[in-house]
Amino acid sequence: MVITVKDTGPGTALLLAASPAGKSGFTDATSVLPALAAVSPGILTGTTAATIVELADPIDPQTVLTRIRAAATTPGPLTLFLAGQLHLDAKQHLIHFALGRTTPTTLRYSALPWHWLASELGPRAPGSTTVVADLTATPDTWQRIRQDGLTIAPGIRLYGRVAPQLPRRRTAEPAYLKAIATIWRSGSNPPLAQLHEQAIAQVPVQTGSDDALHLAMDTGPLAAPAPPAGPAPGRRPPRPEPDDPLPAILAAAHAGHHSEAAALASMWEGRALRTYGADSAEAVHWIEIRADLARLAGDPARSCELWMSAADARLARQQLPDDPTVVDAVDRAHHQWQELRDARRAHDLGPALAALRAHVPGRRPGAVAAVRHRMQLLDGGAAS
Repeated sequence: MVITVKDTGPGTALLLAASPAGKSGFTDATSVLPALAAVSPGILTGTTAATIVELADPIDPQTVLTRIRAAATTPGPLTLFLAGQLHLDAKQHLIHFALGRTTPTTLRYSALPWHWLASELGPRAPGSTTVVADLTATPDTWQRIRQDGLTIAPGIRLYGRVAPQLPRRRTAEPAYLKAIATIWRSGSNPPLAQLHEQAIAQVPVQTGSDDALHLAMDTGPLAAPAPPAGPAPGRRPPRPEPDDPLPAILAAAHAGHHSEAAALASMWEGRALRTYGADSAEAVHWIEIRADLARLAGDPARSCELWMSAADARLARQQLPDDPTVVDAVDRAHHQWQELRDARRAHDLGPALAALRAHVPGRRPGAVAAVRHRMQLLDGGAAS
């Protein structure tokens, strides 16, 4: 169904349905999970063998990120089913997928940033990832999506439906995903594009959501990569380098288009991973770019994580702890950690940073002690 490729190995389906509790929730997202769970796992993934992961009203974005990251590392086809609501961060104007404890005032810390999907799924092989979404958007988010569209990253199939929030506190249902589950359970298994059209036709029209946006972005069937051409006897053909994409990425970030910038960076990181390998300098370079993009987007926790990943990757490449690029990565991770006002997130990231800082003390005296001092404060329930 989803991936029309033979002999792709086991597939993975991640079912994520969430809506905030109380007045912040306007979507009955989890009501679709029983219908999807009743579908054969192999139908959900399009493979003979399948692994199903279900997340119902999760409350911690880091936990969701960990599950998505784990699923993204699987070698076979990956299908992500999303049901829930989208909100716009008023400060950074970033789209977020609401979780169980999301409120308008805690959005930046209690919801899943949409560009995180691009960061985690973008590096996967083109055509190996499918996202099927049934989403409802707040009025400001809906206007943003109507203007800029909704994408994840190049190379990812994206099918679904996005509708505006219903008026007068009415609760929306994930009717699109329920229609897909009904079609599958009837014994029909059409190609994804046809399945999408059939499901859209079955979604009942609700007042206030007549102008829903239908998502249908297909990368085409996954094809085996062509074998690399060998060098001519007796000489090396130089490897062609593409035009530098960094200026366009930074321009998008500085213009406030953070999701677009993150998606582009993830695409180029994926290209570096496939071309040069996970332990290459090129791959580390793109981790560092994504770390800086997270800083520009006002996400110090994510920036800190990525800078630590870059430092670990450089150390794994046998670079010394006093190498300027290693020191710079740890310094930047430390700085972003200091910028983090969320005490719980700072506490979660602290041990990894403390261990890294002990190994890479840096140029300034007292850096190791500074991390330990703040960790003591955080352990006591206060942030410095």
